[in-house]
Amino acid sequence: MTSAHTRLVTALRELRTRTGLSLAALAERTAYSKSSWERYLNGKTLPPRQAVRDLCRLAREPEGRALALWEIAESERSGRAAQPAPAPAGPDPQPQPQPQPPTRQPGIRRRLLAVLVAVCAVTVAGVASALLLLPDRERAAPRASAGAAPGPRCHGATCEGQDPMHMFCGGGPDTLSTHRTATGARLELRYSEKCGAGWARMWGTGVGDRLEVTAGGPTRRAEIADAVDAESYVYTVMTEVRPGAVLRACFRPAAAADGERECVEARVGGATATTRPPSRR
Repeated sequence: MTSAHTRLVTALRELRTRTGLSLAALAERTAYSKSSWERYLNGKTLPPRQAVRDLCRLAREPEGRALALWEIAESERSGRAAQPAPAPAGPDPQPQPQPQPPTRQPGIRRRLLAVLVAVCAVTVAGVASALLLLPDRERAAPRASAGAAPGPRCHGATCEGQDPMHMFCGGGPDTLSTHRTATGARLELRYSEKCGAGWARMWGTGVGDRLEVTAGGPTRRAEIADAVDAESYVYTVMTEVRPGAVLRACFRPAAAADGERECVEARVGGATATTRPPSRR
């Protein structure tokens, strides 16, 4: 894979993680088969532009950045990015002036040169525009190997209220507790030591179900808005969690009476966590 293709695959994997959908589920919701998505997400094949757009839609992510990465990767794969600009036409080695009537001087070479220059300008401008859509850190960063994983973008207080996937905190977090609710929904407490933050996620839910998480500071919430959410992992944004603090999540189903909820908590302590059984308060 080219470096641009590697960055695209990393972005697509992040989007797929956010959807919580399996390859079979992606195939059901798009025009692309399960085997096609396997090739796209493993970097074996550059996906079609529409597949990138479809994945952004399912992940509820603006498509600009992913499409910019796709444009650059497709340009490198096709070789358009490496093509040199056409050399300007020079004068003939031994010009032989031929007198022509004034009405027969169309300036064909000059017009052709102008067209070639315009095409080159559009191509360069397109690639430059795509590059400008990338975050500054990606434009300036050295090329990474295909297996390199980006580091976290926040830690502790700077992660407060941030999306764990956008901040690269969702790669290999600790699962502090998993709980099955009375309605059959599942919820988990998640903690990232490298980010110093935690969050909660739920799945197997129904439209209108709600989840909140806190570690003694702000309470962060998430809600199942529609059928797409109900078939995916939905998670809260992060809250700062220090070693020894208690991370607490509470689930409230859509049909619950006021104040009725199921809660579970876990204490973070170095490499271990102590979990308290779920309660209904």
